[in-house]
Amino acid sequence: MVNEEEDKMIFYRNECKCFDYEFEDIIKLFFLPDEIKKFDEPWDKCSEAFILCYKTVIEGQERLNIHVKDAKYDAMTSISCDGIFDSEDKQKVMNFKRSFKRLLFRILRDFTGKTIPWGVLTGIRPTKLVNEFMDNGDTKEEIISILKTGYFVTDNKASLLYEVAENQRNMFLNSSKNSVSVYIGIPFCPTRCLYCSFSSSTIGQYKKVIDSYVDTLLKEIKHTAKLIKDNDFEIESIYIGGGTPTSLKAYQLERLLKGIEEYLDFSKVKEYTIEAGRPDTIDMDKLKVIKNSKVSRISINPQTMNAVTLDKIGRKHSPEDIENAFFMARDMGFDNINMDIICGLPGEDVGMFKNTLEKIKVMKPDNLTVHTMSIKRASRLTQEKENYNLEAQYRQVSEMVGMAHEYATEMGLAPYYLYRQKNILGNLENVGYSKKNKECLYNIQIMEERQTILACGAGAATKVVFPHNRIERAFNVKSVEEYMLRIDEMIERKTNLSHQYQIINIDNS
Repeated sequence: MVNEEEDKMIFYRNECKCFDYEFEDIIKLFFLPDEIKKFDEPWDKCSEAFILCYKTVIEGQERLNIHVKDAKYDAMTSISCDGIFDSEDKQKVMNFKRSFKRLLFRILRDFTGKTIPWGVLTGIRPTKLVNEFMDNGDTKEEIISILKTGYFVTDNKASLLYEVAENQRNMFLNSSKNSVSVYIGIPFCPTRCLYCSFSSSTIGQYKKVIDSYVDTLLKEIKHTAKLIKDNDFEIESIYIGGGTPTSLKAYQLERLLKGIEEYLDFSKVKEYTIEAGRPDTIDMDKLKVIKNSKVSRISINPQTMNAVTLDKIGRKHSPEDIENAFFMARDMGFDNINMDIICGLPGEDVGMFKNTLEKIKVMKPDNLTVHTMSIKRASRLTQEKENYNLEAQYRQVSEMVGMAHEYATEMGLAPYYLYRQKNILGNLENVGYSKKNKECLYNIQIMEERQTILACGAGAATKVVFPHNRIERAFNVKSVEEYMLRIDEMIERKTNLSHQYQIINIDNS
């Protein structure tokens, strides 16, 4: 077993390149990025700890071998891989990869002595798996047993996952067969947060073209409305995200919301959300514009209620600004308000995180979305990570996540959606909590991938769900300038995808 007091650097090499993704996926569960290094030289030159995957042929039988070794540990395990490397049977190869991941997971769990909360579930949508089990008629006891024994998920995460799937299930099962959601993206923020990798730009950079962006966006929304009508779709939910939509000036926001209501059919809409996100973008005029529209849900996102952290992550507002914005919205009659917070922000300890939860508890939001810090490749945090003690955050983040669950329960909020991200601290999760009947339907649909989502705006991605759960996507360019110049191309992409959908539906009718 690795001694944590010794040098933790471990070298790895996979000589069976077709399993590179699965091999590295599992290794990253057990080691921080700075603790692992790919090794390409001959193994006799490596005197450090290593993980090696290679193929052998013994008496005509192919086997895939895993060898793990350091100064105190030396173990090997293997699995038959006869016919796998040349197989065209996708299901057979997929089943083998799953078995390989489980084998590698078990030996690394023994080697490190670490408990990995989500086991071999490395995808971002673990609730999809549970809902598939439910579709097959499996009981709660059977599903939790499968998660624990087949996927090595810990007791508490297996129970959480089942609870989330159970709480959200009736919502998407009650969606009509031809229902869709519409996403509208505003890629502007007052400043860019330290951890952010979204397609967003500072509003100051683009203030001269915001009106033109809204023009272009409304053109795409109008065209999307036509596609919805041509396909006999019903809009179930609309979500305006970003960026920070309330970065727009009040008159720009009003023009956008009026255009949406003019072009889109609201007769079947169950939910209409706008992210009011940053409290430094919220004022009375903008809240009045939103209140006078058909918006039914807003999101005011503090991320933290600690002033020192807000400054560190690049947010130019105070905790008091958050409280003022929240209560201003409440006083104006908004009765479905979400708040986002993040576990493991740079420099925050458990006590600081508890302070955030205490202040959130006083405000009593209808939804609380608890994110775990993710180290995203395109963020400033990744570029400047030597300035932050991220390892300290790894050690504390599990306690923060557990504390958030306790507070949410005390506030009368139940978990209703869950997703995970790559490079998330502690290999943990993001959870949305909500009061009964205040859940965000759009969040559920985007995670379960059972509903088509038509998206408008720079960096937006349309996702069409075809019969038999085949999914096709059409991506808009991320650059604001390119989006405005190439809007007709973006429209054509969605149109082509719509035509494919119509053809497939005719063939299946």
